[in-house]
Amino acid sequence: MTDDFTSVIRRISGAAAIAAALLCGSCTESEPHPNVILVIVDDLGWRDVGAYGSEFYETPNIDRLAVEGTVFTQFYAASPVCSPTRASIMTGKHPARLHITNWIGGERNGPLLQAEYERQLPLEEFTIGEAFQAEGYATGYIGKWHLGVGEFMPTSQGFDTTIAVNDAGQPASYFYPYKRGQPSVWDVPDLEDGEEGEYLTDRLTDEALGFIQGHRDEPFFLVLAHYAVHTPIQSREESAEFYRRKAGELPSLEGPESAPEGGRAFTKIRQDHAAYGGMVESVDESIGWIMARLAEWGLSENTVVVFTSDNGGLSTLENRPTGAPTSNAPLRAGKGWLYEGGIRMPLIIWRSGGLAGGQPVVDQPAISTDLYPTLLGLAGLDVIPSQHLDGVNLTHLFDEYAEHTGSQLYWHFPHYHGSGNVPSSAVRVGDWKLIEWLESGRVELYDLSTDLSETTDLAPAMPERVAELRQVLANWREQVGAVVPQPNPDWESGRND
Repeated sequence: MTDDFTSVIRRISGAAAIAAALLCGSCTESEPHPNVILVIVDDLGWRDVGAYGSEFYETPNIDRLAVEGTVFTQFYAASPVCSPTRASIMTGKHPARLHITNWIGGERNGPLLQAEYERQLPLEEFTIGEAFQAEGYATGYIGKWHLGVGEFMPTSQGFDTTIAVNDAGQPASYFYPYKRGQPSVWDVPDLEDGEEGEYLTDRLTDEALGFIQGHRDEPFFLVLAHYAVHTPIQSREESAEFYRRKAGELPSLEGPESAPEGGRAFTKIRQDHAAYGGMVESVDESIGWIMARLAEWGLSENTVVVFTSDNGGLSTLENRPTGAPTSNAPLRAGKGWLYEGGIRMPLIIWRSGGLAGGQPVVDQPAISTDLYPTLLGLAGLDVIPSQHLDGVNLTHLFDEYAEHTGSQLYWHFPHYHGSGNVPSSAVRVGDWKLIEWLESGRVELYDLSTDLSETTDLAPAMPERVAELRQVLANWREQVGAVVPQPNPDWESGRND
């Protein structure tokens, strides 16, 4: 897999040579700790940028970031939906341990009652914002939060400056004034001085640049959490028109545009959505503007940029064969599912001159809980608090001689979702991945080294392996206190998974 990604980067850049550079942890005490910018793109799929293989969306700035930085090929969200993953990034704890296992507001029952979950990130958690703040960093949060409202907003979680954080998980509109006809939780605040035609991704980038410029003389930690590419799928018309023409040049599909999934859903099989392409383009331009200003203001040499998502791309919808905006192929399914398409996502870490050892591609599995200690490690800060329990500092993987060690990754999504997914848990040990469906207790087993698309269920042929992994998963759920959904006494439809 590493060779495949390296070839993609070479195809994009025309060269793959990346100079070695030392992490700030090896700097002398007289050198300042680096700035850290974390860009989280909402619902961006693993295959939605050129560096990860997209041939439809054009992302030259993100691709350049990948060429000059380090690309993680097997990076995962801790959940297939937003709020739990964002909680894992903020705390370094698994969502199941935090009991934030659903997107906040995603209330739905089925044959099982939805598992109870927290509707906000507790103030007792020592967040990544608070960790940087305690080390003297100026901290800023711009964009989507979705980890609570009122007293649970970023201003109470370690961020000095917050801009455009609404009470929901998506904006009312991507166009100024970013509101609906009547006041709603989806309205985006703080941007009242905008102009007609202004586009939200552009405006959030302008706000980010204002924060950077205002703190250029001191170390800063900035989270730019774009609402894009979440619904509503709205693009600037000139961008959509470009992708509309491009889609028109694609060969005709020989069959339907989606494939059935799980007997209740459909997954889009090709990237060809014009407005979604325009949204991806706007995110790419955002990266380009940020990188250009860092260079202009002399900040490139002392700034780390981290680019990622919060879950897989929205490719799978319940009972709807059309309407999904993207495809995660060759990965199976998308947002809301514990198949690879729902949880595998991009991670690119950039620093001027490259990272230690010059390794352009990291093939070892990692997960969003790892970002907490990794961001602090990139800043040369040895301040991991005792509350942090689940993440691993990934900076050692930038060494080209780092060995692949066995990984155990876990997921617990005990909820129903509009993608058609039903309550489920999963574990990955090495290349083996087991999914357990909590309605029926049925399991599926895949060897990701030979079956990235999860097409061949090996569970019937390998009962011993299934029993082993199932026990590992059960032990972990007990260890973290994962809440398991209970039977719904009022359910009468007889729906099965």
